[in-house]
Amino acid sequence: MKGLSLIEQSNTDISHVLISVKGSQQDDHGEEDTIELFTHGRRYAKNGVHYITYQESGISGMEGASTLLKVYTDYVILVRRGGVDQRQEFRVGQRSRSRYVTPYGTMEISIQTTRLAITRAEDNSQVTGIHIEYELEIDGQWQSTNKLAVLIQGDKKNGH
Repeated sequence: MKGLSLIEQSNTDISHVLISVKGSQQDDHGEEDTIELFTHGRRYAKNGVHYITYQESGISGMEGASTLLKVYTDYVILVRRGGVDQRQEFRVGQRSRSRYVTPYGTMEISIQTTRLAITRAEDNSQVTGIHIEYELEIDGQWQSTNKLAVLIQGDKKNGH
């Protein structure tokens, strides 16, 4: 994957996975917009951190971007490179600020994570799900209440 290959090449225990990403946004009128993406990706762990990588598509509006989720014990970092550049940290009860860079301009993003649940395999060896709820502000203005659910399962087609 473009932009993520250096991390992946340094680890030999990479498994191919199927990933479901479901995101929803609810505005101040209570209207909800939901998108869902199904894609192939990769998963591996290194030094106690779990990594999930996948390519975005036109469905998400970020076609050509690579997404990397770095999953720690109690927080998640999302990094996107390609059509958009973004780094966002999700820690319950904390505000995270970043820049969201697109070909059309840059926005200041602020999120307040209200819920984070990380699901792991029974033996704790792999991350199988990430559920995040957060409040989103863009350029200092509240935009929406958001939910992000990422489900990861072995890709039987590729032997994992």
